[in-house]
Amino acid sequence: MGNTTSSALSKQILEDLQLNTKFTQTEISQWYENFQKQCPTGRITPEEFEQIYTRFFPDSDAKSYARHVFRSFDTNDDGTLDFKEYIIALHMTSTGRTTQKLEWAFSLFDVDKNGYITKTEVTEICQAIFKLIPKEEQCKLPEDENTPEKRANKLWSYFEKKDNERLAEGEFIQGVIENDNAMRLIHYEPIKQ
Repeated sequence: MGNTTSSALSKQILEDLQLNTKFTQTEISQWYENFQKQCPTGRITPEEFEQIYTRFFPDSDAKSYARHVFRSFDTNDDGTLDFKEYIIALHMTSTGRTTQKLEWAFSLFDVDKNGYITKTEVTEICQAIFKLIPKEEQCKLPEDENTPEKRANKLWSYFEKKDNERLAEGEFIQGVIENDNAMRLIHYEPIKQ
């Protein structure tokens, strides 16, 4: 083995990622090579993450949403994402199982990371989601969701909570699973051309 440990993905992380995601060993190794090229330090900063994210949303402003996504995946709160956090982020936002995705969505909405979601936090994320929606799509939105505030009000109403009450993770997941509309409102799916 001529590889140094830094360029070879340690066996433990590889096995862990294969268990926790649907990605194959080849896919993970491939991404790791790209990751090393793009991030020689082995860490992604919020700015780098924003650039990666912006490529997915060329027609809109993905910055504030990317920041929230970054926060939700920076599990050790060190202000950077390492390769493992990065792959799990990719997996969760693309192929994760519904409950896993909803656990992630909960951490996305839990802006202050205190284990509960408030209506204020829902509004903040709805504002970030709204910026992802291209202008020409925004004007086609239904009357009761055509501003971030209306979207937040509509989403919050599915949880049957007062405006000053807070929502625990279990209640959030249950509320979303029981309402297709809530499921749709917690993220933005680009319209397939």
